[in-house]
Amino acid sequence: MTLRRHVLLALLAAGIAAGSLPAAAQDKSITVFAAASIKNALDDINAAFLKASGIKVVASYAASSALAKQLEQGAPADVFASADLEWMDYSARKKAIKDDTRVNLLGNRLVLVAPKDSRTDTVSIAQGFDLARLIGDGRIATGEVSSVPVGKYAKSALEKLGIWASVEKKFAMADNVRAALALVSRGEAVLGIVYETDAKVESGVKIVAAFPADSHPAIVYPVAATATAKPEAAAYLAFLRSGTAKTVFETYGFTFLVRSTS
Repeated sequence: MTLRRHVLLALLAAGIAAGSLPAAAQDKSITVFAAASIKNALDDINAAFLKASGIKVVASYAASSALAKQLEQGAPADVFASADLEWMDYSARKKAIKDDTRVNLLGNRLVLVAPKDSRTDTVSIAQGFDLARLIGDGRIATGEVSSVPVGKYAKSALEKLGIWASVEKKFAMADNVRAALALVSRGEAVLGIVYETDAKVESGVKIVAAFPADSHPAIVYPVAATATAKPEAAAYLAFLRSGTAKTVFETYGFTFLVRSTS
């Protein structure tokens, strides 16, 4: 059974079903800016939210860095879901979010992936491990290490493990984690450093190792309403904390960091 089918069954089990909605509710919508790595889970949650509330969610997925910059420049959005704390902090400093709505919603894990048909199998990641040898003459993909959260986590881990200097010139840096994952899936990179949840939804790659949790800052996804959010954003943020959302996020492999509200 596919992961998406598991999720659909979970939604059915949660009792989410389309019902008759007031005409006034049917034309309501909100815009959500969200980290690319939560696309699959959030697409399912947004569909469930529409059925439950009649409010349509228009989602824009990209690197958290790009989304935070767009918010700073006045892009219209109601909710921001970042893949790290720093870009949410940035948005707070720029007065682009409502601080009192902010919550740390999800956690994730950092993994090393290879193309599905790669000869590279299970790898043990430890201090000083020979990543350069595994890469060989190829490239290793991740997000841009100076701005994209997954790239920042990757660089932090490799620095902590004492091997960044030996591999930094071998990186192919992408605009977001999904683009990095695609490079590995297509065989354009021999390895990639991505989130575990992304690896699980891409059939063209396999996980060969997980990075020690203490090798990088905790991977945390905060969410908040934007400074210009519509009133409907409050209902959406509440739904993200619901038991239905928790079931979906956990099915995709995320860690749910808050107590579900129902």
